[in-house]
Amino acid sequence: MNITLAQAQVAIEAALAKATDIKVKMNIAVVDSGANLVAFARQDGAWLGSTDISIKKAKTAIFFQMPSAEIGKLSQPGGALYAIEVTNQGLVSFGGGFPILNKKKEMIGAIGVSGDAVPNDEIVAKAGRDAVAGK
Repeated sequence: MNITLAQAQVAIEAALAKATDIKVKMNIAVVDSGANLVAFARQDGAWLGSTDISIKKAKTAIFFQMPSAEIGKLSQPGGALYAIEVTNQGLVSFGGGFPILNKKKEMIGAIGVSGDAVPNDEIVAKAGRDAVAGK
């Protein structure tokens, strides 16, 4: 099952609202369960370099069915997944990417957010994720 454009837009709008609320400029990407870009938004003034990072955070989350920060924990030197970030045409192994589940708890896509400190990226991404899940 894949996220629909309507669901992706709900995620984008919720994330944009949260970014505005906490006064940060963000790039927000939503991918489907096959890691294909479904929706994207870049707030005025958001870092251009964070465009690619937001998309890769979303892809990382869907590829491995876990938050991008979890990949970071597993990919430290000596870890089981050390250097995984260089696979799949580049992954992002820090926070801001989350799988998106529907109300039936099925994984339908992922959201990736980049543009500020990682804790703020995660706050904004969670707002988008939760809007689709109905939390």
